[in-house]
Amino acid sequence: MKQRHLLVFSFLLVAMTIFWVHHRFVKSPTIIYLKSDCDKMTKEETELQKEVKKIFNKVNSSIPKISFTHFNNTTSAKNSKATIINPKDKYCVGDSLTVQVDMFDHLGKRKTYGGDFMTARIYSPDVKASASGRVEDLRNGSYHIHYTLFWQGTVQFSILMVHPSELTSALWQGRNKGHGYVAYTGSFVYKGNEAKVKCGFDLNQTHELCEYSNLKEEEHFYCEKPVNIPCGSLRQMMSVFVKSHSYLSEAEKYLLNRSNIRVEIPKNFEKISVSLCSGNITEEKKKCSSGLNYTFPSGYFYQNMWNLQYCSIVRYRNMNSINECLKGKIVYMTGDSTMLQWMTYISNHVNSLKAFNLYNENWPMTRLFVDLERNIKIEWRKHTNPFMMLVFHTFKEEYTIPDQIDHIGGNQNTVYIFTLGMHFRLFPLEHYIRRVLNIRRAIEQLLLRSPETKVVVKMENTSEIDARIEMMNDFHGYVQYSILINMFQGLNVAVVDAWDMTVAFASENTHPSEDVIASEVDWLLSYLC
Repeated sequence: MKQRHLLVFSFLLVAMTIFWVHHRFVKSPTIIYLKSDCDKMTKEETELQKEVKKIFNKVNSSIPKISFTHFNNTTSAKNSKATIINPKDKYCVGDSLTVQVDMFDHLGKRKTYGGDFMTARIYSPDVKASASGRVEDLRNGSYHIHYTLFWQGTVQFSILMVHPSELTSALWQGRNKGHGYVAYTGSFVYKGNEAKVKCGFDLNQTHELCEYSNLKEEEHFYCEKPVNIPCGSLRQMMSVFVKSHSYLSEAEKYLLNRSNIRVEIPKNFEKISVSLCSGNITEEKKKCSSGLNYTFPSGYFYQNMWNLQYCSIVRYRNMNSINECLKGKIVYMTGDSTMLQWMTYISNHVNSLKAFNLYNENWPMTRLFVDLERNIKIEWRKHTNPFMMLVFHTFKEEYTIPDQIDHIGGNQNTVYIFTLGMHFRLFPLEHYIRRVLNIRRAIEQLLLRSPETKVVVKMENTSEIDARIEMMNDFHGYVQYSILINMFQGLNVAVVDAWDMTVAFASENTHPSEDVIASEVDWLLSYLC
């Protein structure tokens, strides 16, 4: 009798083991991306999915859906014109000034819809001053550019049409069609055997897959399962640009020719003179503090140093001032290479910070700097997938920003700083929206358990024009920037607006110059100290 019971028990144990092993490997799921026609999900939507869809649809409704048959029917920057609304004989520091831009196509026909992607700035080269202008789309082919005259002297204007509306429409629709811009490869190592296999967010394969899911954040990633190698032996990941892939037609690609990008719009005025008038009263600015009640532009460069219009920025340009500010603080930095620029700037200017060797390799390795005398700890980590890395790098030691925040207790000495954006530009927008929603949830909970913890978000910046202009386009960055600003309204966080700064500076580099980085770090430390 006992033998029969033992036999039954053994049979059940084997059956359960087979069931468990079978469910460790999943068939490729049907992933339905949020589209403009609100495709129905195959399963009942979660609350997070509903929020993602709501935000996506709001963005989608703001972008015109345009098709065109010929280049001549697209917006022409050279045929368009800019005019000052209600020009004055005298301008004073602090005045507002609005320019109207009327768009025409290459045949000289007036445009009747909006959607053109523009950047605008004022500048005075003699005093190394510049500021962004706020672009308002009237959705009828006209735009208002709102400027604030922050300094005295001769001021010049620049209004660039980065892309016509016909291209922004194509870029928007192409981005959300799939994951074709990037190819992932996973490296598995098991008992001396190594295998490199295809990985990704959406694998349209019929064979077994290894699934790497974050159920809390509803994020999913897959790799093809190597033969006779377990899923848990995934060690490293590599991602490369698929240069041959494009979602654009040949006519749309033509609009990405360098001669059609960032073209100056003609003005019927040249320069204006701004005076320091007798009625100007300079109010003493308050100390910079957290709490997002944001205005654009947030400030301006003068002598290549950033000044904020709503609080007083302090210059931290030497080791003593930076050390005094960071003394006793534990600082977490999570993001991309533009955030690493902050870490590099600080460590280069503070030789009392010592690097702790974590024995990782390649540039996105985790960096740790400590100053035992002043009790300073600064750590930089890359944000996790999506993250472009052209060589194999550590995959298993990564944490999403929400997950990292969830594991921080927090106190008055803790600072959490993050950025994300540049690496997300290559993927459907749902990835970015979902990550930002999860970050907001994590920050809200962090500030509940530790209101004194300081949280700082660095906005993404503008980038260069290169061969990857379709997939890494600044238009995608601007959409993400706008989402992040709007979603963080009401949170007790501080913002360093790198987008505003790099537009004002006319930066055309993914990694801005040290003048910009120094001012970004000034802004950061002005919040902390």
